[in-house]
Amino acid sequence: MKKTFILLLIVSLIFAFAGCGGNNDTDDGNGNDTPEGVVDDKDSDEIDVETTASIVDEEADFKYAISSQGTWIICTLKDLSFDEDLVLEGNFTNGKKDDAGNDIVQRKIALYTQDEDRTVTNRFTLKAPKLTINSPMASIQHGTFVGDLYVSQDKFELVDAKVDGNVYFTTDSAKSTFVMDEVSSITGAQEVKKQ
Repeated sequence: MKKTFILLLIVSLIFAFAGCGGNNDTDDGNGNDTPEGVVDDKDSDEIDVETTASIVDEEADFKYAISSQGTWIICTLKDLSFDEDLVLEGNFTNGKKDDAGNDIVQRKIALYTQDEDRTVTNRFTLKAPKLTINSPMASIQHGTFVGDLYVSQDKFELVDAKVDGNVYFTTDSAKSTFVMDEVSSITGAQEVKKQ
């Protein structure tokens, strides 16, 4: 019985990892599906080739994963709720190269799981009073964030995601480069609020 449970747990984690890390719905033309590298520090050019996706189902693990010591992609396995403000920080790469051979900078909060055909199977909700986006080229995908979102970086994206709250941009550039697809939504205000 114990061996069956462990085997089932391992298979579940493999599907969750493959589902979370295997799909990138942003249109950058580079396929960004396999997390292979990360730039841990904003001023560092070193790549940590051992870094992979962070699959989390606990609040403490999520907080670590979104820190500058975390990973480029953070995949949740359930709804998560916080009473404190959160910050997505650090400069990360997704392990891919662009046409010029440069590392592709990207950060992704994946609030979903998917099956082997890349069909979204579960969507999750992340709740916090405030989430600040300090990582460049970041996105929230296929789930709901409940709270106010503060965007301090250019080219932030919502991909099939909902913000149940306000979206404040801390610079004019962050607002002008913000993108959301036609199935994403924001229930509150979208405005520049410089800090």
